[in-house]
Amino acid sequence: MILDAGPETVSRLKAVMGQCATLIWNGPLGAFEIPPFDAATNAAAVEAARLTAAGRLVSVAGGGDTVAALNGAGAAADFTFISTAGGAFLEWMEGKELPGVAALMG
Repeated sequence: MILDAGPETVSRLKAVMGQCATLIWNGPLGAFEIPPFDAATNAAAVEAARLTAAGRLVSVAGGGDTVAALNGAGAAADFTFISTAGGAFLEWMEGKELPGVAALMG
């Protein structure tokens, strides 16, 4: 069972985020609901939020667990866009037609 990402992985993720213009986040990095296994998710979320607040990153996140993790890390407010949809969020990002949206559009 994978419970969390390690410190080296978090360091690499932060370095990559620092070089990106856009971050698409879907899913926490581990069992974020159980401390101390929330450490990697929290660290990555805080870094993404910091970069976004500084105007260096556009951060887009989706999925119920992702939203819960970002809220738990205190980072959600600084993300550019957050959707509670998980799979539908990814399909929307791919440009697929979503049946519910299509029905509303008539």
